[in-house]
Amino acid sequence: MITKLPKWILWGGAVLAFSAGSLNTAALMGFTNLSVSHVTGNVSLFSAAIAHFDGQSLLYIGASLISFLIGAILSGFIIGQTSLKLGRRYGRALYLEAGLLLVSYFLYQQHDYLGQLAAAMACGLQNAMVATYSGAVIRTTHLTGLTSDMGAAIGNWLAGRSISKLTLGFQAIIWYCFCGGGVVGAFLYAKVGYGALFVPIGIVLSAAFIYNLASDRLPEVNADLQ
Repeated sequence: MITKLPKWILWGGAVLAFSAGSLNTAALMGFTNLSVSHVTGNVSLFSAAIAHFDGQSLLYIGASLISFLIGAILSGFIIGQTSLKLGRRYGRALYLEAGLLLVSYFLYQQHDYLGQLAAAMACGLQNAMVATYSGAVIRTTHLTGLTSDMGAAIGNWLAGRSISKLTLGFQAIIWYCFCGGGVVGAFLYAKVGYGALFVPIGIVLSAAFIYNLASDRLPEVNADLQ
């Protein structure tokens, strides 16, 4: 349960969720019509491809799923922890994510399916960067678990039980930022196509730069209070 929320965590979660929302919408509207920010829907499409013996879709969707997994593996390799603790490793992970997104832009422009794989890998990397903060699970590239957690908290509140309003507020901010990013991504894709990817590229690159500068001045604490 979150009892204290530093501003850098609030802003970081918000902007990364916005970035993922805009990226995912652009990917869905593009020629692949596949999500890059979450796995569940793509697994359902993968299952349907198996049922219909659609070898090409099996290959494409399966590769996207594996790419997301590889991104998460890279996150674990670079960061090496599940609870949020300050350190420059997060900056390195964010720079790598920005690089993957830039590669995905150029590949998407060529209608190369490898662009989907680079974008999915970037999302897997981002989503696995932070697992918990003060016992609360933090995910910035999809909303399923977060929405469930919010619903359970509201249900407990309606039943008269105590809840962490700070946790609920933080989750709501991530929810709305992801949604808002999706709106921006859809609008920009309709106007400039895959040029919409420069929004998440710029956000992630800026976040990496600012984090590396700020992390030297923030107290080195383990934010997981479990």
